[in-house]
Amino acid sequence: MAIYALGSVEPRIDPSAYVHPDASVIGDVTIGPESSVWPQAVLRADYGPITVGARTSIQDGSVIHATRELPTVIGDDCVIGHLVHIECCTIEDDALIGSGSIVLHRVVVRAGALVGAAALVPNDMEVPSGAMALGVPAKLRLDAVDAGRHIRPNARNYVANAARYHAELRRVD
Repeated sequence: MAIYALGSVEPRIDPSAYVHPDASVIGDVTIGPESSVWPQAVLRADYGPITVGARTSIQDGSVIHATRELPTVIGDDCVIGHLVHIECCTIEDDALIGSGSIVLHRVVVRAGALVGAAALVPNDMEVPSGAMALGVPAKLRLDAVDAGRHIRPNARNYVANAARYHAELRRVD
């Protein structure tokens, strides 16, 4: 696994979390129980802290970063899709950030909200609970998401998949 301390600051990863050997976790990162970080994902907390809650999945190729002034906080039971860029924002519990999307400074994605694939959520936007943010720049579609139906099953699926990887992944070259 590529897990790096930066100076005296080491990542804090719950023992039940899964970090793929080809992911990079650097510096002031906290990863909660049963969360997963998949191949080529980078969580680089060299300037400010990154916090990932419980049962959250950070998919392949995603980049998570923070600054000194603005931490990045991702809640419990979230799905962060493939190739997502998240920086200096708050993603509350039960949120889904679609593949290829970008979520920027001071954005708040409220509990049970969804950012659509390839969306650009610009600085200072709030995505309300139950809403979808779609497009470039993102526009809101209110009351479109039922987290229990659209998000939580995906989060549970990745918890199960991470357990499978813990038990079965082996390098064969």
